[in-house]
Amino acid sequence: MPILRNELQVGTIVEYCDMTKNSINVVLVGPMGSGKTTVGRRLASELDREFFDTDHEIIDRTGVTIECIFDIEGEKGFRRRESKMLEDLCNMNNVVLATGGGIVLKPENRVLLKKTGLVFYLSSSIEQLLKRTEKSKTRPLLEQSLDREKTIRDLVSDRDELYREVASSVIDTTGKQLNEVVNIIKGEIESVA
Repeated sequence: MPILRNELQVGTIVEYCDMTKNSINVVLVGPMGSGKTTVGRRLASELDREFFDTDHEIIDRTGVTIECIFDIEGEKGFRRRESKMLEDLCNMNNVVLATGGGIVLKPENRVLLKKTGLVFYLSSSIEQLLKRTEKSKTRPLLEQSLDREKTIRDLVSDRDELYREVASSVIDTTGKQLNEVVNIIKGEIESVA
């Protein structure tokens, strides 16, 4: 082990450690309605980081809505765009990233998520997910559904294991206020830094 000989070396190492701590990305995964975008925006603000939402970035890049992409290209086309966007965003440092609910479906996305930083799975009860999405008109998988509760239940059942696979931590947001969830995440970030 090398011996530190001067203050410059010590300062450089301290600066490197601080840079590494601050360059860790924070990624939020979970089903639609779990609060990823809302939590992500607040968290980014409190951590003084940039915030990105994969769905919003796809809309900005293409100039059309997610529903339009689903209509023209189908879910498969959307998932292809989503994977490319995830890859681009994961090349950034020191960001907070909210992902679409289906981002974990592709194995290559799961590998990338695990490599990019701390991943928090925001889980929630079916009842809370239903309540949070009841007025939404921008969720294609729900808009095409005849039974929203069954659709949400099926999506959570199909994806829960995948969210847990990529997660550094699972946070149940059921009944929690925004500040509570943000503070839990900040505490976990501090504990690994």
